[in-house]
Order: sequence, then structure tokens, then C-alpha cells
Amino acid sequence: MTERTNRTVLLRGGNVYSPADPFATAMLVEGEHIAWVGSDGAAEAYADTADEVVDLHGALVTPAFVDAHVHATSTGLALTGLDLTGCPTLAEALDRIAAAAPTTDGVLIGHGWDESGWPEGRPPTLAELDAATAGAPAYLSRTDVHSALATTALRALAPGLADLPGHDPEGPLSRDAHHAVRRTALAHLTPAQRRTAQQAALARAAALGIGALHECAGPDISSEDDLAELLALAAEGDGPEVFGYWGELGGIDTAGRLGAVGAGGDLFVDGALCSRTACLHAPYRDAGTADAPVHGTAYLTAEQIADHVAACTEAGLQAGFHAIGDAAVDAVVTGVRAAADRVGLDRVRARRHRVEHAEHLDDKSVAAFAELGLTASVQPAFDAAWGGPDGMYVQRLGAERAAALNPFAAMLRAGVPLAFGSDAPVTPLDPWGTVRAAAFHRTPEHRISVRAAFTAHTRGGWQALGRDADGVLVPGAVASYAVWEVDDLVVQAPDSRVAGWSTDPRSGTPGLPDLTPGHPLPTCLRTVVRGRTVHQA
Repeated sequence: MTERTNRTVLLRGGNVYSPADPFATAMLVEGEHIAWVGSDGAAEAYADTADEVVDLHGALVTPAFVDAHVHATSTGLALTGLDLTGCPTLAEALDRIAAAAPTTDGVLIGHGWDESGWPEGRPPTLAELDAATAGAPAYLSRTDVHSALATTALRALAPGLADLPGHDPEGPLSRDAHHAVRRTALAHLTPAQRRTAQQAALARAAALGIGALHECAGPDISSEDDLAELLALAAEGDGPEVFGYWGELGGIDTAGRLGAVGAGGDLFVDGALCSRTACLHAPYRDAGTADAPVHGTAYLTAEQIADHVAACTEAGLQAGFHAIGDAAVDAVVTGVRAAADRVGLDRVRARRHRVEHAEHLDDKSVAAFAELGLTASVQPAFDAAWGGPDGMYVQRLGAERAAALNPFAAMLRAGVPLAFGSDAPVTPLDPWGTVRAAAFHRTPEHRISVRAAFTAHTRGGWQALGRDADGVLVPGAVASYAVWEVDDLVVQAPDSRVAGWSTDPRSGTPGLPDLTPGHPLPTCLRTVVRGRTVHQA
């Protein structure tokens, strides 16, 4: 049931993460806004008049998280359907597919396979896939969602597939062929299936303390109907809030018609490292030959990027691009700089245009991001999943280039705004895990403090939308917050990003949970969006 928006709620007896008072233990919410933060003693003045008094029993209250890059329908399908994430072997993946196929009407949709860690060292053949599904149509996206397995039956539903770049008659499909078969699979979802998946994604987000999502939609990743139905579903409920991005070159009118806040998101400049489609200056280490090196795929030129950024800036709309490889990032920088020359640097900076993923940056591109006012919408869980000496990054690029990826500390030092997200279902919705991944980056020089990472996953998501006052618990701010069961709160010492935790209250800095690897992550007890409870444990 929807709560009254004018209710007064007093929370007391806990720890409130607020810059207004680093020692706050209580907070008063009136309607959709925070009215007061302070001590339990002072809170007694509000206890008799509050509609609800919540005894926190030592729980932590923080701003709700913002996931700055999600695909809600695909996330919901992974939550409710065939999940191949973490399959240890090809044989196990085929067994899971075979078990799911008889229970599915229409197209079987699954996600998450990753052959890079399988002992067989390869994905299923088309014949193996057809046998596992008993000939049914099936679409199974790889963990990076830039290539997919498709059965013969599904391929037959996509006319002209064999003529598209990225087509493989026996193996996974990538590039344009993948986009075509994904559109075909999603087109066969019923409205009820789509709504169920979207509801599952929103419910999961709320249960994890996420109060807002940035949906990165587009003609190659979902559909106009998918985005419209998601925004309508979010508007019907109390939360999480959903802000849509429409990733189509020249799609300004479409973005406006759909109610999107930007013409960007997954507007692909390149692909992904996992599928060897991220666009690189130097070739991939584990593909191609000296005579035929593999550099990935470039979908947009710098000139096309410049035209799109200039048009979005003129229209007062935020642009954004998916760019992972260093060649793709350089194309974005070149294009945005050309747009700034055309319409003015200050106007370009004011729009806070975005770059999604932005993994392969050097010092020059980091400085360019800061100069051009580009927001880096990044996913620390990518490093947790694929970084390290034995990870996929090293397989694809070698140790030296892999160590340069996801340079969060360098971006923060340069003044590049960071907004954290998951790219779910590529990596799961997991906000505290994301903060941990940034603070304990597999390359130590790229680590940032827990406090900075938490800010990037809360306030950073709002700042990426141009809403600088949101994502913080101070009087007058929007009351979107989460309540957490935690162990000890700690303050990370400024001179150490690995150890050096402090519980000294004299620091005057609000504490956050201990996120040292191996330590249990906080449990969400309650999520509130604009004063309305959307999750209660």
C-alpha cells in the first residue's frame, strides 16, 4: 500500500551517515524530505508528534544507493530465468540449459556463460546447443552481453542474419549479428514476461538499498517499448526511481518522446574486452596473428560522436557513449572536443556528457575527461570479476596493459566525476560489493577510499543527472535512504587504502562498514524512496 507522503517518521538509536553531524544518531523525515538530523537526546522533542518512531537498535542509516548503469529487463530475466553465471564447466552449462528448456514457452532466454574459465576452453557448438534445447529457440548471452549463443531455431527467426558482421555459423554471434538475434529474442517476449522481469529487477534493487537506477536502453540493447514500459512501471510504484537513457545516434527526438533524460548510455563506440570487440590501438594478445591482428570493433567515428554531442548540447540534453578500449575512448575525446570547438566548451561541460565503462584510459585521456567535464559511469565489479594476474584482462591484453585498466584513483585526482553502477546483468546488483571492489582494486595504485567509493555510488549517480543536492542526508534533502545491519563502523585512514582503519570518534568523519575482503557485507533492513518505504526486511 502506498504510504501517505506527509507522514512524519523519527528514526533514533542508530548511526546516521550525515555531513551535517558526524555524530548523528537520529533523523526526522517529514513527507518526502529530511527535516532534521542530530542526537537521540534532542530527538525526544519529536517523538510524541511523529506518525512513526523507528528504533534503529544500532543500525546504520545512509543515503540510498544509485546504480548508474543497468538493463532492468535483462536483469529481471536473469533473476527469474536461466542463469549461467558461475557455471564451472561447459558440461554443467549444457546440463542447466537442458533442464530449463522443457519448462519454457517461446524463446528460452539465459545469461552469464563465460568460457574463459572452463576447462574445455570453448563455448558450446551449435550442434551441442541444439541438442541441449531439443531444437527450441534459445538466446544465451555471454557474461559481457556483447556476444551470445543462439540455436538454429532462433537464427531462423532473424532474416539475413548470415550476412551480418559477427555472424558465425557454428559458434557465438557478435557485433551486428548479435544485435539482430537479441532483438529477435526480446521481440518474442510477451508484455507479461517483460513486466514480470522488470518487477523482479526493481524489487531486487530495493532489497539491496538501491533507491534509483539509470536504465541504459537503445535499439541495439532493448527497444522503445521496453523503455516506455519500464518508465511507466516505475512511475506507478513508490520506487526505486528509474531514469532512462536512449542510446541511439541522432535519437534526440526519440529520447524526448520516451521521457529519457539523455540520448546516450549504451550508444556503442565499441564492444567489450571479453568478446574481443572493445576497440584497441594495440592488438589483442590472445587472438589473431601478426599478419591479421585483432583490434576489436569501432562502431562510431569521432566525427559522428562530435555531431551527436553538438546536437545534444544544442537541445539541452545529456549525451553519452559506451567506450571501453583505448581507441574507443580516444574517439570519444576527439569527438567531444570537436563538439566543444563548435558549440563552446562551457556549454559542453554544463551538460555533463557521460562515458559508460571508460576502462582503458591513460593520463592524457583522464586529463581530457576532466577538461571536457565528462562523467565516467564506471563498474568496479568488472575489475573484481576480470582483473588480477590470472584474470580475463591479462588473457586479452597481457599484464602491462591489464594493469592500466579502470584507473579510479587517477580519475579522482584529476577531478573526473565518477558514478558507480553494475551494468546488471553483466555483473549483479551489489552496491556494497561495488564499493568494496573500488576500495580494494586488484591493481593497488587504482584504489580509492571507501568514503570516495561510497560517494560515487550514492551522490555521484545524482550528480550525473545534474541533481547536486541529492544523495546526502541533510535537512531539506530528499528522503531517499537505507537502513543497514552492520558490525563495527570504521573510518579509513587517509594515508592507507588497504589497511589503517580507525574507530576514533575524534576524527569527526562519519563511519562506514568495514569492507575488508572476507568481512560480511551489510544487510539491508529498510529502503525508503522519497519518504516511502519500498523494502522492509
